[in-house]
Amino acid sequence: MKSLVPPVLRDESQFARLFIGQSLSVLGDRVSFVAVPFAVLSIGGSASDVGLLAAAGLVPMLLFSLLGGVWADRFPRHRIMLVSDLVRFAVQGLAAVLLLTGVAEVRHLVVLMLVFGTADAFFMPAATGLTPLLVGADRLREANALRGFVQSAALVVGPALAGGLVALAGPGGALAVDALTFAASAAFLARLTPRGRAPEMEGTSPRGGFFGELRAGWEQVRSRSWVWSGMVAISVYHVVVLPSVFVLGPVLADKEWGGAAGWAVVTAGFGIGSVVGDVCAYRLKVRHPMALAAAAMAVASCQAVIIGSGASVLVIAVLEAVTGVAVSLFFVIWETALQTHIPEASLSRVSSYDYLLSTGLMPLGVALAGPVSDSLGVRPTLYAMTLVAVPSALALLCVPAIRRLPAQAEETTGDGLPTTAADDLDTPAAVSAS
Repeated sequence: MKSLVPPVLRDESQFARLFIGQSLSVLGDRVSFVAVPFAVLSIGGSASDVGLLAAAGLVPMLLFSLLGGVWADRFPRHRIMLVSDLVRFAVQGLAAVLLLTGVAEVRHLVVLMLVFGTADAFFMPAATGLTPLLVGADRLREANALRGFVQSAALVVGPALAGGLVALAGPGGALAVDALTFAASAAFLARLTPRGRAPEMEGTSPRGGFFGELRAGWEQVRSRSWVWSGMVAISVYHVVVLPSVFVLGPVLADKEWGGAAGWAVVTAGFGIGSVVGDVCAYRLKVRHPMALAAAAMAVASCQAVIIGSGASVLVIAVLEAVTGVAVSLFFVIWETALQTHIPEASLSRVSSYDYLLSTGLMPLGVALAGPVSDSLGVRPTLYAMTLVAVPSALALLCVPAIRRLPAQAEETTGDGLPTTAADDLDTPAAVSAS
C-alpha cells in the first residue's frame, strides 16, 4: 500500500521536524487572529482599539524586517526563529494571564502586540531562507506547497477551533493555547541541524557593516527584473486588493449578505480554493513557472470586483475559491523561485525587502480603503481596486525574465550557490552573493 506521507516528509527528516512545528504554530496563529479582537472587546475596547491592535502587530514589519533579513543572512536562521518563537510564547502567555486574571487593559495588549510583531519581523526572513538548508533544490516546490497547504487549511480549521476555545475558555484561554503552539514550534526548531551556510556570512559582518549588507541585498533585487517586478506586483496586491477583503468585504456583507454568516461562507470558499491551489502546486511541473505565477496573480487580483459584483453569496464564494487557487499557486511559485535563483547567502535579505514592500505597506491600504469608499462608495472603490491591480499583474507577463525564468537554476557557483542563468540575472553586479 502506497504511503500517504508525502515523499519530502519521508525523505527529508530535518524538514519534517520544521513542518510539524510550523504546522502547530500556524494553527495557533489562526486561533489568535480570531481571539485577539474578542480579547479587546471583552475588556471594554472599541472597534478603533481592535484596529489599533492590528496595526501594532504590522508596524514592526516596516521597522525591523530589513534588520531581520541581515541577521538571518549572518547568523543561523533556525536559531533566530527559535528566539522569535520563545519571545512570542512569552508574549501570548503573558497576554493570556492578564486576560484570565481580569487585569488586562488595551494599552497592555498594544505593547505586547508591538513586541509580538517585532519577533515576527525577524522570524519571516529567516523562515524563507531556512528551507533551502533543509531540503534539496529539487524538493523546494514540494516543501513550499506543503507549508502553503497547512496555512490554507488553517484558514478553514483555525476560526472554528478559535470559536470553540473562546466559547469554552474565553479569549485568554484561546491565547494560552496559541502560546503553547509557539513552545512546541521552538522545541522542534531546537532539534534542527541545517546544512552548512556560506562561510563568508556565518557570524561575520562584511565590509560596509549593516548598511553595506543591506545594499548588497538590494543589489540582488535590483539586478533581477523578475524579482523587483514581482515585488511591485505583490505590493499592489497587498496594498490595493487585500483591503477589499479585510475592510470593504465585511462592510458589504453587513449591509447586503446577512452579516457575519454570509461573510463566513465567502471566506470559507477562499480557504478551500487555497487548499486546492496548494495541492496543485505540489504536483505542478512547469518549465517556466513564473509565467504561470503572473497569470495566477492576475486572477487573484480580481477579488475586489468579485466581492462587489452584486452576485449571490454562493456565486461569490465559488469565484473566491478560484482566486484562492490562484493566490496559493502564485506564492508557492514565488517563494520557490527566490529560494532557487537567489544565492543562499543573500536570500533572507532579499525576502526581507519582499516582506517590507508587501506586509509592511499593507496598513496603508487598509487605512485608506475606508475613507476612499466613504467618498466614492463601496462598489466604485472595489471596481477601482480591480482596475489598478489586474493591469499591474498582467504587466508581469511583459517582463522577459518572468516569462523565461527556468524552474531550476541551470548552474552553480564554486560554492554551490544558485547563479547566473541568462534569464535570471539582468546585470553582472548580481553575481556577488554578499
